[in-house]
Amino acid sequence: MHKKNAELTIAMEKAELATKTKANFLSTVTHELRTPLYAVTGLTNMLLEEDPKPAQVQHLKSLKFSGDYLLTFINDILQINKIEANKVDIEPEVFNLKKKAENVMSALNNSALDNNISLHLEYDKNLPTNFNADQLKISQILINLIGNSIKFTKDGDIWIRIIKQSQDGENFVVRFEVEDNGIGISEEKQQNMFESFSQGSIQINRKYGGTGLGLSIVKGLIDILKGKIYMKSQLGKGTTFFFEIPMKKSNEIIVEKKANYFNEIDEIELSNIKILVVEDNKINQMITKKILNKMKLYCEVVDNGEEAVDMVKTTKYDVVLMDIHMPGISGMEATKIIRTFDKELTIFALTAVTIEDKMQEFEEAGFTDIIPKPFKQEDFEKKLFNALMHTENK
Repeated sequence: MHKKNAELTIAMEKAELATKTKANFLSTVTHELRTPLYAVTGLTNMLLEEDPKPAQVQHLKSLKFSGDYLLTFINDILQINKIEANKVDIEPEVFNLKKKAENVMSALNNSALDNNISLHLEYDKNLPTNFNADQLKISQILINLIGNSIKFTKDGDIWIRIIKQSQDGENFVVRFEVEDNGIGISEEKQQNMFESFSQGSIQINRKYGGTGLGLSIVKGLIDILKGKIYMKSQLGKGTTFFFEIPMKKSNEIIVEKKANYFNEIDEIELSNIKILVVEDNKINQMITKKILNKMKLYCEVVDNGEEAVDMVKTTKYDVVLMDIHMPGISGMEATKIIRTFDKELTIFALTAVTIEDKMQEFEEAGFTDIIPKPFKQEDFEKKLFNALMHTENK
């Protein structure tokens, strides 16, 4: 008995070490992949905005599609990795559920139109519109399920239904249905539908697109939200996914956020804003600089941590955009040094690492916030705007 227990303990320790090694390996590999992807997606977007010749537009759009696809694949692998390592937290916030579903549908509408599909939303009138729940995870689930239906449906319809399943005071169980009249799924394939990479085969992934990870991500996220998911499908007739999630009603009034943050600010005011970009990669320096210039913001660039520390000592900056991995002292170390003599300066970590894994390290080093690379223009703009307005109001 003792021998058996010792063997089991050793086996468990080995399994844990293997999981940790895999997680670290994936984190490193994905970081190395995301850094050049920042250049690919950034430069492609710039070229598309700089009046390309008509003959070049299609090539650039294909390049953008490929870059976005690769980024989605990398993010999917990271997410599966985090779900399996129990590193995903619930982050509730107040949001309008009906509007969220409409936004997801409008984001996927072009893909639907490509397959000649009509999207329909039915929202139960007995449901409130505002809830306090993890809207990001709910969006991801809907995007994956509706995206999956679009992939396997041609010349058809997809119905998204959001229904009140039950209610206990402010607490609801909300049922979501995503129904399509596409090709359907065989009973055999339904058995392991929610396992990683089990979507079908390389041929299916090639023919219909996708990474084969969407449904396993959906299952992982629904488990985290303490919900459940089930499905019914018939070959040639279509598929319906049902999922139920407990959600809390909110009576809070939602204030609409601005879309174009810097448009209303006077150019003279903007020209007074001082930004320091700390980045050792020449291509990434150029992309970050161009993105800032497009917002009518201007910056100085240094390529190492030591120089960044010296510049902050002698010049008053509003914001520092700090890369993490650099030769010499890292962005983390440079920020720690800056914090010894300047506690107030806004310092953003520009990073391609997996944020959730390193969040505590970033906070301890003294970063104000994190901007993941490759970053979305709107997120970047919003964080910069909020930081700069906060500085102005001091």
